[in-house]
Amino acid sequence: MIDIQELKEYCGALNILYVEDDKELHDAVLRYLLKLFKSVENAYDGEEGLQKYREAEYDIVLSDIKMPRLGGLEMLKEIKALNPEQEVIILSAYAETGYFMDAIHLNVSEYIIKPIDYVQMKEVLFKVARRLHAFKENLRYHAELERLVSEKTKSLIDNYEQTLRAMVEMIEVRDSYTGGHSERVARYSRAIAQEMGLPQEECDLLYRAGMLHDIGKVTTPDTILLKPGKLSEREFILIKDHVSVSHQLLSKIPMYKAIAEIVLHHHERYDGAGYPQGLRADEIPLLSQIMILADAFDAMTTNRIYQGRKSLKEAIEELRSCSGKQFDPAIVPFACRALGRMDVSRDISQLPKSTMEKERFSYFFRDSLTDTYNKDYLDFFLQQGIEGSRYRACICFLKNFSQYNSKHGWDEGNELLRMYAQYLQERYSDAMVFRVQGDDFILLIDEKRTGGFKAYEHPSFLESTEVDSSCHYLDTLEDLMAQLKRLERSK
Repeated sequence: MIDIQELKEYCGALNILYVEDDKELHDAVLRYLLKLFKSVENAYDGEEGLQKYREAEYDIVLSDIKMPRLGGLEMLKEIKALNPEQEVIILSAYAETGYFMDAIHLNVSEYIIKPIDYVQMKEVLFKVARRLHAFKENLRYHAELERLVSEKTKSLIDNYEQTLRAMVEMIEVRDSYTGGHSERVARYSRAIAQEMGLPQEECDLLYRAGMLHDIGKVTTPDTILLKPGKLSEREFILIKDHVSVSHQLLSKIPMYKAIAEIVLHHHERYDGAGYPQGLRADEIPLLSQIMILADAFDAMTTNRIYQGRKSLKEAIEELRSCSGKQFDPAIVPFACRALGRMDVSRDISQLPKSTMEKERFSYFFRDSLTDTYNKDYLDFFLQQGIEGSRYRACICFLKNFSQYNSKHGWDEGNELLRMYAQYLQERYSDAMVFRVQGDDFILLIDEKRTGGFKAYEHPSFLESTEVDSSCHYLDTLEDLMAQLKRLERSK
């Protein structure tokens, strides 16, 4: 739960521009914001908001989408042109796919759905304010670092821990699916080193190396870094570069040279099958060998996109089974004892949590023809299980579509599919729409949140074609999975 006092501390140093045309809502949210932020400026439409933005600087812009004179997205495009790094939160009752996609393209920070849930608003403001706090701390540190280096003073060491934490937070703000990974690897590495009886200086050095071991990911493209699921061979080659980039970044700073050497080898393997240099056995530095174990253990005990987390016992057994292959057999017994005593949270997960994280995640599962979700995302959705929701489904069929394709050609057929997908998205705006089996569509709706499906109507644009349509409703997700199996067998 978000601590309101901590939220006030983060927001108390920030200013915000709030743009909303609904006066009643405007006044209510404005009163809420005035209790948190150092400075709050408000406007009633996009044109007024844009004018105020041009006259002053704001840490956060909170804006409605649908407004008179100038809409929210249009205003935000202008703002992003002026300042691409501007933190923006969208506030709207319009949750259609098009708005989400436009928001992603604008690199919007977060998305709050009306009617206002102030618990959600508090969580979103906390996340954005904390990110800004980390960013400003990082900027302040680097300004101070330049001054200290130029003066060659010993006080550079005093800001060492602050450097680590600011840089790590900046990495994990970008890569939301690995939040907390660096700190866990740091803790696990230090615990193993302590179990081995290494000097405290080396234990501390290993902890700091663990905090920075993935810093090279700042150069990894978002399309790879944020991709759920298995990477292609080319994508895997690109993401492996983060190890060398981490080494290059850290080795340029004198105080990080020892850390850079540890980080360079944390993806090597004892049997020589690792990267970037393919070192084997004792060729791999001892502290890197320890981090290899810690990094692998965290991967095992994290709930991955397509693979559930291992229990502590299962993870320890896998460490033992990989002894002499992936891991140094001399270190594995120490690692098993140290990690066996660790309190590993069951909540560690790569799965997205916020609305914007979920939409970024689903971006990778779009059907390029119809802009609906594809079958892979439906499978993922069904695998996860939806707790606390009452989902119903319906399957929409296009009959005689293959004959239509044969008669009119693929281009005409594709256009008809696009029109039908758009019809479903507009008529069932609260539903998730998936394209499966080429010309069939699955709709999922949360009755607990929306009240259920509207009655199906045959779309009028099909009247002049030989294509018919029908809709079959299903009461549970279990019924849907059974029906999908029957569809797959029939195709």
